[in-house]
Amino acid sequence: EKTVPIPEKLNEWAPRPPPEFVRDVMGSSAGAGSGEFHVYRHLRRREYQRQDFMDAMAEKQRLDEEFQKKLERNKMIAEEQTAKRRRKRQKLKEKKLQAKKNKLEQKKQEKEPDQSQEQVSSEDDEEDSKEEEEKEDDAEEPSFVMGR
Repeated sequence: EKTVPIPEKLNEWAPRPPPEFVRDVMGSSAGAGSGEFHVYRHLRRREYQRQDFMDAMAEKQRLDEEFQKKLERNKMIAEEQTAKRRRKRQKLKEKKLQAKKNKLEQKKQEKEPDQSQEQVSSEDDEEDSKEEEEKEDDAEEPSFVMGR
């Protein structure tokens, strides 16, 4: 029944920013005391650490950008494949629908052979135009037919 404290996410470590104004400028001239070496050493270590941190952050940003580009590229490829498959399915659906219509027309022709001769020629023209449109379409023909 006790509440459990959940620790918050720790912030990333970041080095102290460099000082805006350095008061104790020391050079390499003679006369520097032996105690100054330790101060110089600490300043140098801190600066190297800051530079390493900046390099690591730049590398991390670069990797993140590459990852995002890769995700976008993969997403586009997946969408293209989906669209291609959708076109293929639609084409098969239309083909089945056309076959069904042709079957119904054949049944009607068997019942009324005299009247349908004129209609057959006009339907043949329509089928020829649809076949030409299908040939112009650059989608692949299905390598197999489902449902048989």
